[in-house]
Amino acid sequence: MARRIEPDCRQCRREGCKLFLKGERCTTKKCAMERRPVIPGQHGNSKRKVTFTEYGAQLREKQKIKRIYGLLENQMRSYYEEAERMRGVTGENMLSLIERRLDNVVYRMGIAASRKQARQLVNHGLITVNGKRVDIASFIVKAGDEISIKESKLEKQPVKSVRGLKVVMPKWLEFNTESLKGKILALPTREDIDADLQERLVIEHYSR
Repeated sequence: MARRIEPDCRQCRREGCKLFLKGERCTTKKCAMERRPVIPGQHGNSKRKVTFTEYGAQLREKQKIKRIYGLLENQMRSYYEEAERMRGVTGENMLSLIERRLDNVVYRMGIAASRKQARQLVNHGLITVNGKRVDIASFIVKAGDEISIKESKLEKQPVKSVRGLKVVMPKWLEFNTESLKGKILALPTREDIDADLQERLVIEHYSR
């Protein structure tokens, strides 16, 4: 199954909120949600309020999470199934697993401006975990794992531009922008995930 090729800004407009798919652009006035905050298509300017059935709301929330993290349907379902087997709240477990994807960690540490760019860095072999190159974006990190940029890639862009930046990141991560090395301090909890998500709807969708 191929990834979505729909333009990033169109995806944000479809969901009715910023998904932060284009990095810094999403925080400027160039953002499509700032210029044209209506759903794409011929009915985008309709004054009618869009309402969803229970199933529609569940599907919409699932699509939103998939778009934010760049997931395929089989990946999303796999995270749900694994989360269901874990102790604790299934929805929170699912989001924790998704947050621990290597491409998301690279993005959260500020090494990349977007998750899409982070996925490219991982796929191209620029990232190491515990000293070993990992080129699988869906790799799940564990508490204590050390994340760094491969030494032979330190002078490449966009890695080079990260050095010395001030980065705000979740408390479960640390990353030194001088040494370009970081660490997974703990597993992420629901409080660490700042996106406006209703994971309960996704669990209801998959457990139908």
